[in-house]
Formats: sequence, C-alpha cells, structure tokens
Amino acid sequence: MVIAIMGIFVILIRAAYIKPSKGFRLFKWILAVLTLAAYTDIMYHLALANFDQIPGIVPYALRFLYHQLLFINLELYILYIEQTMQLLPSEQKAFPIIGLLGLIGFGITDILGTILGFGFHITDDFTIASQVNLFLVEYLFFVGIALFMMIRYRDRVYKPIIWAFLLTIAIALVLMYIQGLFNQQSFTTATFVFPALSVLYLLHSNPYDLEMGSLKLDSFESDLQHRIQGKKKFAILSILLHEFEAAGHKYPKEMRDIIRSYVEGYYNGAALFQITGGRMELVVDLDINPDYEEKTKQILEVFHDHYNLYKYDYKIIIVKSREEITNPDDYIALIQYVENRMPENQIEFVDDEILDKFSSHKYIVDELNDINEKQNLYDDRVLVYCQPVYNLRTGRYDTAEALMRLNLPKIGMVFPDRFIPIAEKHNCIHMLSLIILAKTCRQIRKMLNEGYVIKRISVNFSILDIREKEFSENVQRIVSECGIPMDKIAIEITESQNQKDFDAVKETFRKLKSSGITFYLDDFGTGYSNFERIMELPFDIIKFDRSLVMASRSDSKSETMVSYLAHMFTDMNYSVLYEGIEDEEDEVLCTKMYARYLQGYKYAKPIPIQELDKYFVKASHV
Repeated sequence: MVIAIMGIFVILIRAAYIKPSKGFRLFKWILAVLTLAAYTDIMYHLALANFDQIPGIVPYALRFLYHQLLFINLELYILYIEQTMQLLPSEQKAFPIIGLLGLIGFGITDILGTILGFGFHITDDFTIASQVNLFLVEYLFFVGIALFMMIRYRDRVYKPIIWAFLLTIAIALVLMYIQGLFNQQSFTTATFVFPALSVLYLLHSNPYDLEMGSLKLDSFESDLQHRIQGKKKFAILSILLHEFEAAGHKYPKEMRDIIRSYVEGYYNGAALFQITGGRMELVVDLDINPDYEEKTKQILEVFHDHYNLYKYDYKIIIVKSREEITNPDDYIALIQYVENRMPENQIEFVDDEILDKFSSHKYIVDELNDINEKQNLYDDRVLVYCQPVYNLRTGRYDTAEALMRLNLPKIGMVFPDRFIPIAEKHNCIHMLSLIILAKTCRQIRKMLNEGYVIKRISVNFSILDIREKEFSENVQRIVSECGIPMDKIAIEITESQNQKDFDAVKETFRKLKSSGITFYLDDFGTGYSNFERIMELPFDIIKFDRSLVMASRSDSKSETMVSYLAHMFTDMNYSVLYEGIEDEEDEVLCTKMYARYLQGYKYAKPIPIQELDKYFVKASHV
C-alpha cells in the first residue's frame, strides 16, 4: 500500500506544478527513502518466511536496514521542519545533529542488542524475541524532537498549518498504539506516510485553474528562478486585457477556452500563469520548442482574429530570456515597463534597444531606492538647481525656485521629467524632497552669512509629501537644524481634487503657516482649480502657469480674463508670479497684468544653487 501511495505521489508531482525549493528537494528525498523502506520491509518478511532456506544473517540485515531507513526518514523530516520554520543560523544545527547522534547511537544499540541477546533475535524454533522494544524508544525520540521544534517555533508559521501537522502526528501515534495492542506491525510504514501527505497538501500544493490550467504569481516567480538557475532558454508571452483587471472580473468562457488551447496545442511543456485578473504569462521552453517562432506567429494570428470578434483591448509583449537578467523580478519589471509605454492593441517584441532603455530605467530605480534607504539629507547624487525669480517691486533678484536633478555615477545627469514619475511610483519622492529642502537651507545659511539679501527660496512638494504623517515636523526640524529663519523657505504645492488631500494640505498649512513659512499655489490655470478651496487656504503667492501667458499673448479675451484674475488676487493681498517669461513682450504683458514676480528664461535658466550669488546682491550693495 505504501509503495502504491508513493506511485500516486510521483504522478501528482509530475502532473502538478510545484515550486522548486530546498524544502521540496528534501520532501522528494523523504518519499524516496520511505519507498525504499517499504521495499526493504517486504524483503524482510519474505526472508522471515524463508528463514530456513537463506543465510541466517539476511533477515537481521534487512530488519536493521528497514529500521534505519525509517529513522533516516524521520531525520529528513527534522531537516524539513528546520527549513519550514525558517530557523536562524544559530538555531539550525542543533536539532539535526541531535537526530543524527540518536540515529547512530540507536543503530549501534540495536546491533549490540542482537549480539548480546537483549534485543531483536530469532530463536531456534523460528520465533522472534526481544526483551527491549528499542524501535518504540527510537521512534518516540525522533517524534519528540519534531514535536518540540513545531511547538517551540510555532509563532513562525501560520498556526492552522502547525495544528494540521500536530494532529497528523497524533493520528500516526494513535495508529501505532492500536496496532501495538494487537501485537501487529502492518501499519508501521504507513504511519510515516501521513506527514508526507500533510506536507504535499499544505506546503507544496499549487492548484491549477481547472478551465485554463493556469497557476498564480508566486509560481511564476519560482518557475523563472528555476529556469534562470538552470540556464535554460525560454520565452515569455505576456498578455494584458485591461477590461478584466477590476476585482471580481474574469475572462469569459470563450476566452478561457482559447487560452487553454494555446497551452495545450501550440507548445510542448508550456506553463501558463495568471498574475492578475487580466494579466496572463505563458512561459515556453525554447529547447523543446524549436518551432517556437512559427507557433508564436500562429498564436498571434488566432488572437488577432478573436480580437476582431470580441474587441477586448489588449497589450501583448514577447520577451526571450537574456543572460544579463538573473532575477525573476526583473522580467516582471521589464514587462511592466514595456506595458506602460506602449499603446493599446499592440504587440511588442522586446529587442536590444528596449532592453537598454529598461536597464537604464532599472538603474535609476535602484539608485532611488538606495537614496531612500540611506536617508542621507546631503546625498551627493541629488543636486539642487535654482531658477532666480525677478522681483518687479525691488527691481532685483531676491527669491528663487529650488529644482531637483540627479547625477548618477553610470549615466550622469537625469532630469525631473524622467525620474520624478519613477520616484513617485516607488515611494521615494519624499526623501528626495527632504534632501532638496536640506541642501537649499544649507545654501541659504551660507549666503546669509556672506551678507546676501535673500527674501526666500521655494521648494516644491507633491501631495505625496503632504500625506506623510510627520511632514510638517520634518520640514520644521530641517529648517531649524540649518539655523535659518523659517520665512526664508517657501513651499510650493499644486492643488488636488481629492478631498482627503485637501484636508491634509489644510492641516499642513495650520502647522507651518504660523512659523513663518510662505506658501505658493503652483501651476494655477492648469488642471484642477477650485476658487472655494483656494480661499480656504492661506496661500501667499499664486503662480500663473506659462499657458496663461501664451493664451494672453494670442487672444485678447484671454488677456482680459487673466488680467482680471491677477487683479482680483492682488486686491486680496496675494502676490502674483508669472512663470515661463521668455522675452520682453512676455515681460511687458505680465507687468501690465498685475505681476509682482516674473520667472523664466528671459531672466535666468536653472543653475546650480551654488551659483545663485551671481544673481543675488549683498546687503551692503542695496
């Protein structure tokens, strides 16, 4: 029966997808040793039945080997539990060593017992005799170690799994006890199968979707890792149907049937993975699919025909394995990178050019994550540039806007339009903003010490910064540590449509406004502008976007409207700043439209903040 069950295990393992891992390799050894023990037990009983026809040592040797295999099996279980419980390096060696010493010690004792007569021996009338049940003692020894490990480290594993294992062992012990009452041994080997059943079901089962034959994300990552480690050549066909990304949506039956046919009918040994509701990944082994390109062409033709029928918007990406990509996450990131940059209803084959762009993108991501993790407010990779702002009332430069740049070792200067969306997506933007603030404050302190007149320098913060719980405290702490007055710093923010964000901005204003920090409303005239909310927030300066300047130059109605808006803000004690001033015509127009400040290439391009002293003047020269 045990041998038959082991055969079923083999069938299930070959039919199912099981993530390759050290734990699963141990599990396969457990099955192999248990199968060998079952065969040995059969041979042992055959030897007993034919004791008078074979050398007398054979039954003793087979029995000893049978028992040793069973306890080697338990030693492997101990190693498996050690792996599953994620023991620390300092904890890992003790239990397997204790088990190994027990295995050797009990083995020697068993041999001595046979020699000295207190252990297993066969009498002259062919009956089995033993004064000490050494097997039971050794069995309880190993089970005790396993139980102790599971109870001692139970907090490291999901509790229902621990309880399932404990109850499985309890059933095995009960069965061993019952057969002992009847002086039977028929179920001894079978009791060693019970934990294996639990292991396979609880820890290595990864059920297929019955209709499509697909697996889940963790299986996809594990499958790629296995292929990468084995240096196998493979291709990934990725399909995204946006319509089914929403929660609760699933592919219609006709689509599921079509996808199943891809897996079953086109490629040998292909594996299908459903990552999200609308995202599928088909992984193909190129070594056993020499006609991969022809089959792929056929699949795409069939898919195009069905698109014309069902009209589901799609994105398809095809990427072959690359030696330089050694991490499964990088394949996932590569697919997402290409998806985000391609139009709907297109097929993209990843080539060297795309891979180079992705490598550069990934390098920026890695650098941003490193900057974020190190939290060095003066990280050399983050540069502060400034664009001086002309003050019409004083006729000089006494304010500026701080701008962000990256200077990365491998690729040099990186501009905001490239890295800010990446930083926002990977939750690194707040650290960058704080670095810009700290470096700006340090430069302000230096210039004040040198006698320069600085009204303020503004720093841009996104709504993602405002959402940070300790945003206000971080700003105040950095400004204070640099030893400059709070009114030398201004915060630029863009209005948000989200009510929760608006509430966060109000709270930030409440905390920081009283300290002397000035607030700018950035990009007025673009996106979302709500006068009611602007009135609720005590902004000091309204920055009119370049688009309003351009509209005013080309259309008299626009000029009238912009002029009235600027006049209204001025009457309400806001200062108006026009961005994007490029020539004298812009300057004259904006001056007429109630400008207080002017900013743009006519006055200065963005410069390193250290060069700001070329535009600002010292108090002694005023």
